[in-house]
Amino acid sequence: MSTEALDLAIIGGGPAGLSAAIYASRALFNALTFEREALGGQVILTSEVDNYPGVPGADGYGLVDAMRTQAEGLGARIIMDPVSALSHDVSSQRFSIRTATGSFEASSVVAALGAQPRHAGFAGEERFTGRGVSYCATCDGMFYRNKHVFVIGGGNSAAEEALFLARIASKVTLVVRKDHLRAQAALVNELQKNDKVEIRLLTSLVELDGDDLPQRLVFRDNATGETYEETHDSGSFGVFVLAGRVPETSLLEGLVDTDEAGYVITDERMATRTPGLFVAGDVRAKPLRQIVTAASDGAVAATSAAAFLGHPIEG
Repeated sequence: MSTEALDLAIIGGGPAGLSAAIYASRALFNALTFEREALGGQVILTSEVDNYPGVPGADGYGLVDAMRTQAEGLGARIIMDPVSALSHDVSSQRFSIRTATGSFEASSVVAALGAQPRHAGFAGEERFTGRGVSYCATCDGMFYRNKHVFVIGGGNSAAEEALFLARIASKVTLVVRKDHLRAQAALVNELQKNDKVEIRLLTSLVELDGDDLPQRLVFRDNATGETYEETHDSGSFGVFVLAGRVPETSLLEGLVDTDEAGYVITDERMATRTPGLFVAGDVRAKPLRQIVTAASDGAVAATSAAAFLGHPIEG
């Protein structure tokens, strides 16, 4: 198997990776972007994006498609080929990359690996995943048109998805384990004003049971410790777990430092402790994870990679 040599390998095709691809292409680098599933990552699961500057009301898929078109128009190479291994040779200062179909070497790497949904951990969660349990309202919401849905979580993602589901479902019950919502005040106000939304604070879902589809939910009152259950007709409801995300760092083990939550620590140039390895997007430790910050990270990472390669991009 021949090994292709690259100036820059970009791992991940979300907004951070596509932004890096745009900047790398404009700098005329021999760069290649690897994506394992679908370009855009979590963004394509968003039905409406209203906080990306210049494109109000865009849908996630359309926004990502525009990024892809721009990158490829500038000459970016993007392949659907999951990276299975990444290593760094100290003596040669080069990176080795293995994918499902090939082998590559690169002088520098931008890792834009993103983060995956966090599971809630209730009994029956794995059993009913895809059959009553979902992690994406915009993906699966239409399966629950005019049905009762339970949303697990109290942050911005849970609040946004609950509001989206309220347009589809007959009722939305937001299950929050703490005594307050962590979502932004504007989102909390919208939830409280929506007649189709019920908010249960200090509550946890501890079990989901049924036959082919879930029928019984067991909740715990976190104030008293007591449990109670609800029974619904099979197929009449769904559970959406929106309890945060877990950073995808397995490829970077031994190459980076992480914080207590597992996110990669970088400096302001997106550099890690491994020379030539830059990390961008939701996998990075930072105060805000949004499309606009991911795109910014990607631009900075590619620019930093260019400087590392000895071809700085003028700001």
